[in-house]
Amino acid sequence: MRSAMKVAVAVSFAVSTMALGQETGGTNKPVMVPTSEATPQAGHVYVPASNRELPGRAHTTYIIRSTDGNKPAGMKAPTGLSTPGSLVSTTEEAETPQSLGCLYVKSPNTSGCVPNYNAGSGGPTAAGYGAIALVDAYDNPDAASDLQTFDTNWGLPAATFVKVYANGNGDCTTPPPDPGWSLESSMDIEYAHVFAPKAAIVLVEACSNSWTDLLYAEQVAFNYIVSTYPQGGQVSNSWQGGEFSGQIADDALFADFNYNWADNYATPILAFASSGDGGYGVGYPSTNPWVISAGGTSILRNSSTLKYTSESCWGGSGGGPSTIETYTTTWSGGNIGPWADFQYPIFGQSSVRTTPDFSFDADPASGAYVYSLYGMGGWGVVGGTSLASPSLAGIVNRAGNKLGSVFLTAATGGGDWFSTWENNLLYAQLATATAYKANFYDVKTGSNGVSATSSWDYCTGVGTPRGLLGK
Repeated sequence: MRSAMKVAVAVSFAVSTMALGQETGGTNKPVMVPTSEATPQAGHVYVPASNRELPGRAHTTYIIRSTDGNKPAGMKAPTGLSTPGSLVSTTEEAETPQSLGCLYVKSPNTSGCVPNYNAGSGGPTAAGYGAIALVDAYDNPDAASDLQTFDTNWGLPAATFVKVYANGNGDCTTPPPDPGWSLESSMDIEYAHVFAPKAAIVLVEACSNSWTDLLYAEQVAFNYIVSTYPQGGQVSNSWQGGEFSGQIADDALFADFNYNWADNYATPILAFASSGDGGYGVGYPSTNPWVISAGGTSILRNSSTLKYTSESCWGGSGGGPSTIETYTTTWSGGNIGPWADFQYPIFGQSSVRTTPDFSFDADPASGAYVYSLYGMGGWGVVGGTSLASPSLAGIVNRAGNKLGSVFLTAATGGGDWFSTWENNLLYAQLATATAYKANFYDVKTGSNGVSATSSWDYCTGVGTPRGLLGK
C-alpha cells in the first residue's frame, strides 16, 4: 500500500540529533553522534486547518509566517510595509523576488541584497526558455489572477500562463478546489516565474492528492511539454509521501526518456522535487535518482543593516538515504547505477540514493512573499522546501543548459546510455578548486538533525546557487 501524499512546505518540530561522521561499512548512513538540536523555527507562524492529519488522506504541511502578528486572513500586502524584522527575528527577514534574485542569480545586483518591500521593486531580468510545469493536486480557481497580482505588485513581466487539468484518467472532470493546495500552487507558479520570466508557466492539476492521480499528472506534465514546447523545460513537484516498495517502477515517470522517443529524444526535460520539511529523513519522489532533490536553508542577515551575511541549514530540510533506491549494475529504469552514478564518488558502489542535491531558502522565518487569494485570502510569507523546488527549477531554466536524461553523440551512432545529466553537472563541481566556490555557496552551519558540513551534506546537498554557471 502506497503511503499518503503530503505537500512539502514547512513543518515545525524537533528531530533526533545526530551529526555527519566518518562513514562505516560502505554505507551512506551517518554515524550517530551528539550535536546541536535542529535549527528552531522562529517568528509568528500559523499552521492552516488543511494541515490536520486524516486517516488515508493527504494533508499539507506548510507554515505561514505572519509579518504583523495577525493570523493569515489579516495579513497585509507587502507594498509599503515597514521592516518586519522587529516583529519576528533580528536576523531573518521576509524575502522578495528582488532580494532572492539578488542573492541566487545576481539579478538585480544590490549591496547586501536587502529586501525592498515597495511595489515595483522588481526581480531578476527576463530570461528563460520553453516551459516549467508545476504539478499539484486539486484546483486553484484563482491561479491566473494570483500570478497576475503577484507580478503587478512587484513590477515583474507578465507571465505566459496555462492551466491543464490532468483528468484523462477519468478520476474527475474538473479537479475540485482546495484552499490548502491552492496556496501551494500559487507559490509554485509565482516563484518558477520569478527566476525564468520568459518560460511558459504550466500548472498541471491532478484530480486529487492520491498517488494514482499525482503520478498521472506527472505524465501529463511531461507529455504537455514534449508536445507543445520543443525547447523542453522543467517539471517541479512540491509534494512528497513516504517511500514504498514499488516506487522503482514509477521512477521513469520522472525521466524524459520515457516520453520523447518518438522525436528522437529531442525535448530535454528535468524533474525537481522537494526534499521534505521534517528534518533528517526522506520521501518520494525526492529519492528518485532521475529527480533533482531540493533542500532548504535559512537566510541570515545583519541585525543592523539587514544585509545578507550567510546561509545556514534549515532545521526542517529533508535529507538522508533512501531505503529503496539501491545501487545496481542491471538496468532497471530506476535505482542508482551506471546511468545514475553522480553520488558514486561520495558513497561508493554500495550506496543508496541520498538527498538532497542542492538547496534554496526554505525557512519560514526567511520565507518569501506569496499571493494566494483562495489559499490564504491574499498576501503571506511562506517557507518550506516547496519554495525551493520551483525556484531551483526556475534557476536551472534561466541557466539555459537544456539538460534532460538523454544526450546522444554521433561517435556512438546515437546509442548512448540515458544519464542524470543535471545532477552529474552539479556533483562534478564538488572536486574543483575554483568552479565550486564560484558557482555555489557551501553551507557549513546549522542542523536538520545531521550537522551541515563542508562540501556535500545531508541537509543542503552541494549547497545553494550563486549565479548561473554550473547549473
